[in-house]
Amino acid sequence: MESTAVSDLIALLIGYVFGSIPFGLILTGAAGLGDVRKIGSGNIGATNVLRTGNKALAAATLLGDLLKGTAAVLLARYFFDEEAALVAGLGAFLGHLFPVWLGFQGGKGVATYIGVLIAIDWKAALVYGGIWFLMAAIFRYSSLSALIACLATPVILFSLGRPEAALLFALLTALVWLKHRANIGRLVSGTEPKIGVSK
Repeated sequence: MESTAVSDLIALLIGYVFGSIPFGLILTGAAGLGDVRKIGSGNIGATNVLRTGNKALAAATLLGDLLKGTAAVLLARYFFDEEAALVAGLGAFLGHLFPVWLGFQGGKGVATYIGVLIAIDWKAALVYGGIWFLMAAIFRYSSLSALIACLATPVILFSLGRPEAALLFALLTALVWLKHRANIGRLVSGTEPKIGVSK
């Protein structure tokens, strides 16, 4: 029991450190584009990096934010076990949302959510992607597509026989929805920009 608690704590810390790497801030700063927190929404994620006009940096930010979640889970699984892998996924997600280096003001979490999901259960990640693309094709709102896909993820994991993972992703989904409350408000008011439409 004690060794499990220790390994889980180590996994949580490793996940948090990985998750708290602010790729959007680092990449835009290295490219000489200044502090990404001072433009657009003030967010450090790929969507706000895209507002700099640099699509390559936005793609790199998306990939970095995704892979840090995947890496944390795979590392914990390799050195410990599946329980530690889930804990590391939680740590990575919390690190992205609340990085200590940035005064606990991080991103909205979708890319890291997907990265963690890929490492936890790739089949669920494929279904997530399918739901996102279907919703995007129908409604043309990136935020709405992500919110619906996240909402479906715990159900998908449970149906795949992964109740512990489903519980974790129920918590992550609640946090994603909380971080997207401004987007939800704009969706309700009809002011959320659609995919491919600049605002």
